[in-house]
Amino acid sequence: MIRLVGYLFGIGAVFFVIVAVAVAWYVNSVTQDLPNYEVLASYEPPVTTRVHASDGSLMAEYAHERRLFLPIQAVPDRVKAAFISAEDKNFYHHPGLDYRGLLRAIFTNIQNYSSGKRMVGASTITQQVAKNFLLSSERTIDRKIREAVLAFRIEQAYDKDRILELYLNEIPFGYNSYGIASAALTYFNKSVSELTLPEAAYLAALPKGPANYHPFRHPDAAIERRNWVIDRMVENGYVDATDGEEAKSMPLGVNLRRFGKYLFASDYFSEEVRREIVDRYGETALYEGGLSVRTTLDPHYQELARSALQNGLIKYDTSRGYRGPVATINPDGDWGIPLEAVNPLRDVPEWQLAVVLETGPESATLGLRPQKNSSGKISDKRVTVTLQGSDMEWAYKVVRDGKSKKVKNVSDILAVGDVVYVQQIIGDDRDYYILRQVPEVQGALVAMDPNTGRVLALVGGFSFSQSQFNRATQAKRQPGSAFKPFVYAAALDNGYSPASVVLDAPIQIVSGGELWEPKNYGGSFAGPSTLRLGLERSRNLMTVRLAKDMGMNLVSEYAERFGIYDNLLPYLPMALGSGETTVLRLVSAYAVLANGGKQIQPSLIDRIQDRYGKTIYRHEDRRCDACVAEDWHGQPEPEIVDTREQVLDPMTAYQVTSMLEGVVIRGTAARSVNLDRPVAGKTGTTNEEKDAWFVGYTPDLVAGVFIGYDNPTPMGRGSTGGHLAAPVFNEFMQAALEGTPPVGFRIPPGLKLIPINRKTGMEANPGDPDVIYESFKPGTGPADYFSVIGEGDYMTGDQILNTSPQANKAVISGTGGLY
Repeated sequence: MIRLVGYLFGIGAVFFVIVAVAVAWYVNSVTQDLPNYEVLASYEPPVTTRVHASDGSLMAEYAHERRLFLPIQAVPDRVKAAFISAEDKNFYHHPGLDYRGLLRAIFTNIQNYSSGKRMVGASTITQQVAKNFLLSSERTIDRKIREAVLAFRIEQAYDKDRILELYLNEIPFGYNSYGIASAALTYFNKSVSELTLPEAAYLAALPKGPANYHPFRHPDAAIERRNWVIDRMVENGYVDATDGEEAKSMPLGVNLRRFGKYLFASDYFSEEVRREIVDRYGETALYEGGLSVRTTLDPHYQELARSALQNGLIKYDTSRGYRGPVATINPDGDWGIPLEAVNPLRDVPEWQLAVVLETGPESATLGLRPQKNSSGKISDKRVTVTLQGSDMEWAYKVVRDGKSKKVKNVSDILAVGDVVYVQQIIGDDRDYYILRQVPEVQGALVAMDPNTGRVLALVGGFSFSQSQFNRATQAKRQPGSAFKPFVYAAALDNGYSPASVVLDAPIQIVSGGELWEPKNYGGSFAGPSTLRLGLERSRNLMTVRLAKDMGMNLVSEYAERFGIYDNLLPYLPMALGSGETTVLRLVSAYAVLANGGKQIQPSLIDRIQDRYGKTIYRHEDRRCDACVAEDWHGQPEPEIVDTREQVLDPMTAYQVTSMLEGVVIRGTAARSVNLDRPVAGKTGTTNEEKDAWFVGYTPDLVAGVFIGYDNPTPMGRGSTGGHLAAPVFNEFMQAALEGTPPVGFRIPPGLKLIPINRKTGMEANPGDPDVIYESFKPGTGPADYFSVIGEGDYMTGDQILNTSPQANKAVISGTGGLY
């Protein structure tokens, strides 16, 4: 018997050795090519890039995985306890594997298998770190063995807090939210330190399956799982029973945070910043780099700019008539369901979609689009309103098939089933609704600090939801007469004065058999006139003669120096604004006039920091060595070293500014711009009124407005820069400068103010009826005798344009610069 026992023991020992060797060989083969766990030491997870306005308001977030890295020291003990209780109660005691938990899971799974229940896991937090960072999610024995070996090695290399930090910053929580910091913001719109016990417990319940415990789709399961976590926290001694019961009685309290662009009306600005970051650092840095971007945007100015531009576009569009509904639906039955399916313009919240339910001669009944609740279900509430014919008078001009006609009844305008936009107006005596339609015409507005180049507001169209094309930075359009100040600046910088006289009379240019005969807007001309009068009244004929007299090469040089164009062809039609540029570039050029001739670099970004807080970009590059002094010892005040290039004589800049003040006081913008302070600016309109511009400035704020169809189309007689764009500028500037004291333009030392006759440009005599004080540089003054530039000129193309008839034909056909 003893011999038999020994025999069996020997067989068992041999069998054990064979199994052990086989297991060792298997484990060794499985773990031969294990990933290097040392990469965890340099863990840099994809982190959300956040874009802020100048006042710190959050404008946008960009990420493939929404994650904000949070050091373990910043995670409250209660939050740690929730996750440890939910996932690995022995975390701080096991070496990577929880053997007791493993055995418990084996017995539980045997029971679950026989009863058809779901299998449970036994992975520790360390094992989950190994799987999430270094392995795949495949459900195989090979992966589990590799995971266990890596868990042992990770435990030997890193302390427990570091492992928990990796886990809490990596795990997914649903809603594209990764890591505990992002989850707290997503589900409760709070920081981690503000989470309550039931909130922390709910977040700890999510890693097992965010979709299974969705707060709105599966609220009962979510509460059950959260309460289970609370019970485990009580069981493990992290929470007393009383607090636990109180926490379990609380509702989920989920308050989902809306991701995307947060700051109202900032979409065009945010998108331009996004493109700049991608160009500068690449998409990986944007969506994974965790950059902190502080922009130049002023939220107050941005809202004012949006409102002014939208009002201008709506005013023009409604004057053209009503074009028809947004869509048409069947209003029978529950009209709210098909109406909700029509997508509104989300960035024009003042407007609401509505469906026409009844219509008559003088009014119509409309049903407002129902809203969805937090769970995504359409509200059962249905709201109807009345639209009076007297509140939609502009729509009695109906446009059908490109032709407009007048109608008499509301029923001729609206039909049952039409989906339209309406806006509620809250008046002093009554509240009512008016009919709205999305304008076909588009536009842009840019506001800038002329001393730094910081873009304070940028609106690239009526609605970003309607069109993401940015007309402030992407659309290249002819500026027309808005370019003329730079022709005059080139002249004043090279020997001419505001009192120089140029002939304003018909002119013909022949080149390669093509005849170009530029005209003034309206066809009139004034004969010999001063440069001031020519700019104030936007005289094309004078500008052509002036450009010819000084040479188009000089004009091209100045246009490029101001940054309006990269390579302006030296052809005379270009002096009238025939070249194409953007609103941002033209506003930047006017900023040079406003700041006394200093070159500026337009910027939408003040500063960019990496994920560690290190500044990697700063727009402000001026030096101030004494600004870093820790205390004062009687030293003089710090001085900022201005290294900007002087691209225009400060005296010339003031002369042009003074002439542009005349544009607002007496010229083409006199009826549209009426600020209670000194302001300078210039209108611009191209041939057939396809583009309308106004760019103007005070000493500390410059703004430019463009209006036109995306596919350049005539906007109708009278649709000039003075009639369309200048009122938008005026509305914006009035609101932006409200409450600020008027400031005059700074006169450079050395300039002389001499009274002259406005018509002759010569020094005024006592009793002259039309006198103006004009600015002259040292050594210059009014002419001693009457001399006219361009008198008797006859110009041929070879003399004035270019020796290439083909090039001249192309330039002449695109000539702009009317008004």
